[in-house]
Amino acid sequence: MGEVQPSAATKVARRGPWRLVTRTLAKAWEGNIFSEAAEAAFWQTLSLPPLLLGLLGSLGFVGEWFGQDVVTQVHDRIIGFCKTVFSANAVHDIIEPTVNSILTVGKGEIVSVGFLISLWAGSSAMSSFVDAITVAHDQYGVRNDVWQRIFALLLYLCGLVILVVGLPLLAIGPDLLPEFFPTEWRPTVTSWVSALYFPTLGIMITLALTTLYKLALPRKLPWHRGLPGAVLAMVVFLLSSVGLRVYLNWITKTGYTYGALAAPIAFLLLMFFIGLAVVGGAYFNSAIQELWPAKATRRQRRKWRRLEMERASERLRTEEGRKLWERTTTPLRRPRPEEVSSNGDAPDEDAGPSEEDEPSPSAPDPAPSAAQGRVSSPGTTRNPPPD
Repeated sequence: MGEVQPSAATKVARRGPWRLVTRTLAKAWEGNIFSEAAEAAFWQTLSLPPLLLGLLGSLGFVGEWFGQDVVTQVHDRIIGFCKTVFSANAVHDIIEPTVNSILTVGKGEIVSVGFLISLWAGSSAMSSFVDAITVAHDQYGVRNDVWQRIFALLLYLCGLVILVVGLPLLAIGPDLLPEFFPTEWRPTVTSWVSALYFPTLGIMITLALTTLYKLALPRKLPWHRGLPGAVLAMVVFLLSSVGLRVYLNWITKTGYTYGALAAPIAFLLLMFFIGLAVVGGAYFNSAIQELWPAKATRRQRRKWRRLEMERASERLRTEEGRKLWERTTTPLRRPRPEEVSSNGDAPDEDAGPSEEDEPSPSAPDPAPSAAQGRVSSPGTTRNPPPD
């Protein structure tokens, strides 16, 4: 009996949502997602302090562009965050004077040294994300290792430029943003900003993650193919943020000792969950690509057509070269007839009789001559002809 073929409904069921979830979890477990997220979290944590110092030092140079209110808002948020991590004496004696000095007067040495350290650690964090994304799509090793590190550095520099431009907007927040508009517009702008500020911020982060998923791959997929993983990463990040907030509220009630350690622990966990969200989104995109492969992009089709034309022209050149070689070497490989006759008239012993030696079947036998007629066989005599 023949083998039973699965029906179309069975194939669709095998590629349903449950199959997508199980395949994503299997690929993430095989790719060791926790180690990749921990590596990215380590480099993020290491690069953040020098990066913040470099950004604060640069605000001392460009603070006049954004106004004193923005600089004051940044100062208050930094000090408020430090009070939740460090003791009051450390904040008032060390951190606050340093922040005041950096924000009021630009520090070139802080900017240079801080950015150099942040470039090394931050590019390592970006390289961890790029490696994890390529591993998730089974494309690790396609790009050269040196170029992959340079590529991660370039991505990090682009991220720094976007962060320098967007940091004042984040510092301003929805409370101070309407102050930049005319007075008659402020009520309308305030209602719009309060409703759309955080959704717009989430959409921008999602679009940035989608672009990262596309650019990190050597064999790039269509841009919209990275959107599901970016949405999943945002959902994981929001859920982890809510969980960390609940954790902080619970642990601060247990006592002073645990409350002092809650902020650094929560910060490390936040970095880990950021790495987990980004890497998990990459594995989700990889599972979608495995179950529902994407069509070739327009750029890939143009590249394939160009390669096919190059291969066809190469085959044509090879065929023309072979024919030219045969035409030019044929007189050398075939001896001329006069060269054969000059070598000797003796025929080759191995060769059969030539056509000239063989008698023609249609030619008649020659008539016997007179001498042949007078010769008789032994023992017989013939009378001479009469006179």
